[in-house]
Amino acid sequence: MHKLVISDTSCLIILQKVNRLDLLKAIFNEIIVTEEIKAEFGESLPEWVVVTKVIDKKRQKVLELDLDPGEASAIALGLESDNPLLLIDEKKGRRIAKELGLNVSGTIGLFIRAREKKLITSLKIELEKLKQTDFRVSDRMIAQILEKYE
Repeated sequence: MHKLVISDTSCLIILQKVNRLDLLKAIFNEIIVTEEIKAEFGESLPEWVVVTKVIDKKRQKVLELDLDPGEASAIALGLESDNPLLLIDEKKGRRIAKELGLNVSGTIGLFIRAREKKLITSLKIELEKLKQTDFRVSDRMIAQILEKYE
């Protein structure tokens, strides 16, 4: 199990849009975000979301050359942590995090975990809710996920 779970802004926003922020607490108990992510989220966060600072601001600034401040801060914080799990959906951010050796999951991975833990009754229903938002996922990808996990 990961000692620390860091969420990027996109996961928080999309989970709020589908009214499923509760899954983060149910699965991980505590989520860590940076000050930049809190600012990007723009609303009050649940009490189980802990806001912390990135120590190595230079590394964060280098990452900001390719990523937005939230993603860059999440990855920088991940690199300062012992065995973290980074929740991030954007393709470029995921690629960079993986290249830097971080464990990565995202909103769909969270729904799969929730299904495995019987926290949701239907992965299909939750993925349909995602499709009703601005979350980008292909029908082909959804079909593959449902074939494997539903």
